[in-house]
Amino acid sequence: MSNNLIEFRNLRTNFYTGSGVVKAVNDVSFSIREGETLCVVGESGCGKSVTAMSLMRLVATPGKIVGGEILYKGEDLLKLKEREMRYLRGNEIAMIFQDPMSSLNPVLTIGHQIAEPLRIHKKLSKQEAKKKSIELIELVGIPRAAKIYDSYPHELSGGMRQRIMIAIALSCDPKLLIADEPTTALDVTIQAQILDLMRDIKKEFNTAIMMITHDLGVVAEMADHVVVMYAGKVIEEAPVHELFNNPKHPYTQGLLKAKPVISNRQDRLYTIPGQVPNPVELGENCYFNDRCEHCMEICVQKQPDLNIYDNKHKAACWLYEKEGK
Repeated sequence: MSNNLIEFRNLRTNFYTGSGVVKAVNDVSFSIREGETLCVVGESGCGKSVTAMSLMRLVATPGKIVGGEILYKGEDLLKLKEREMRYLRGNEIAMIFQDPMSSLNPVLTIGHQIAEPLRIHKKLSKQEAKKKSIELIELVGIPRAAKIYDSYPHELSGGMRQRIMIAIALSCDPKLLIADEPTTALDVTIQAQILDLMRDIKKEFNTAIMMITHDLGVVAEMADHVVVMYAGKVIEEAPVHELFNNPKHPYTQGLLKAKPVISNRQDRLYTIPGQVPNPVELGENCYFNDRCEHCMEICVQKQPDLNIYDNKHKAACWLYEKEGK
């Protein structure tokens, strides 16, 4: 059994707005093992990306990490000096951002942007960094690598830019690769190629992957383990096959029911009733209570704990609490 590479322990990240305090990440705990692909799933605004940005310590004002721990190989990243954190970013922990066009600098060549972390972290010479950069461009499946090295981001297609983002992330052989919606806005064929590439990277380098997505098809294809978030909290966690075969939380059940199935044609897709609660007005109740068909009196009074059940399956739901305690 592999060891934990990353451990989130009771992480809390708030945003201080004019309307009030938004608890974007609210007491979140889970771990990522070495060489594992863990998918974080949930609706937009549930705290997936903020969890990843907290790990990278890139939460911008008015956001602030206000509590908890993020352990990397047993060391709390939240206690590191900024200089120490800069060493880890892009070196041992790398991130593929959601929009490659806005993540790449439009006035710098592709080669410059791939070579920069190699020169900073690996101390390569200019020629060594260029050679390695061209090898990385070839590794991610882009032809004419030497020509692409001298190109600018606007000269590349969306799929090619996303591959370049992966090349930059892989440049220093990271132990953890964070992928925030890596296939968003790409056509289906390119999506498949990007996912195949990430699978190959994991297999070849034993890189752990934290993938943020709302696409359950991607989860089924890529994940070893799944964390489901809702309104800033982890409400279910399980190995991927266990989650799909035996979802426990009513929210997870709703997500799976809402996924279209070709063999089961319906006039109308299933939708989860109601709306995600206002993040400024969250109380001590179960946040899903007003959308849940199983809602009980205790659900509107107390927040259920995330408890472990059979097969390492965790769920935060009063349906599985003995006598509703």
